[in-house]
Amino acid sequence: MATDQLQTVVLHGDQLKYVDQGSGPVVVLIHGLLGAHSNWEPQIETLSRHYRVIAPDLFGHGASDKPAGDYSLSAHAATVRDLLEALDIPSATLVGHSLGGGIAMQTLYLFPDRVERLCLVASGGLGPEVSPLLRAATLPGSELVLPVLASRTLTDVTDKALGLFNKIGLFKLGASASEARKSFASVSDASTRQAFLATARSVINYNGQTVNATPHFANFKNLQALLVWGEEDTIIPNAHTENARAELPLGRVEIFKRAGHFPHLDYPDRFDRVFSEFMTDCGVGIGTGPKAVSS
Repeated sequence: MATDQLQTVVLHGDQLKYVDQGSGPVVVLIHGLLGAHSNWEPQIETLSRHYRVIAPDLFGHGASDKPAGDYSLSAHAATVRDLLEALDIPSATLVGHSLGGGIAMQTLYLFPDRVERLCLVASGGLGPEVSPLLRAATLPGSELVLPVLASRTLTDVTDKALGLFNKIGLFKLGASASEARKSFASVSDASTRQAFLATARSVINYNGQTVNATPHFANFKNLQALLVWGEEDTIIPNAHTENARAELPLGRVEIFKRAGHFPHLDYPDRFDRVFSEFMTDCGVGIGTGPKAVSS
């Protein structure tokens, strides 16, 4: 979706851009670190045929403002709450990818009445393990290194090399790899880079992820949750699904074979089918109102 087609809401003096498409039960799509609403482009198109889909560019990301300030999970969760409040939406199903999964879980923890159910896609916040590249990005001095790594010249050369390898069969450049490359290139922008570092350092250090949501699941034993992961995810290992499964009696886990960190982009048709089945199992039929099951 072009940026001129995005809607705008002003929250605490800053502009938040978002997609609001379709009608029916509300589904909020929350992107990950360095992402934007465009990370959900296939889902916005297909899910909006049956649901009202809200997909924001979080503050510090995409077309939204990138103010100096708090980029913690709680701050992002408050943004989700404030957006729902501004749109007069009492509650919704939250779908979060990577960092967005952590934000969805933090929204549940802080504002449980706002969350009907969760769909976590390659989610952060379920274990310490995370890509060494993300751990390195939080180290002192990374502010100086990131602009060089993400420079237009370097990324153009790398993209051409990856494209050549993909063409001759030496390297498979799937949707996950392409989206990860595009997301990383955005740190060449200074304001985006500052927001990225503030967000990453709030949840990651040199040892890995510092926030773990699983101890809090005991407060939500009736929570209906869907976990979707890529079998070949090199950013956050799919073994983290076991951490959640142990605490969520009603949880459902789907591992997509040959998928990476963006399984919903690698296999959008399968994601749509799995998500539709999950919503039906939760008692949310097409054209019906939401059924709150989070607590």
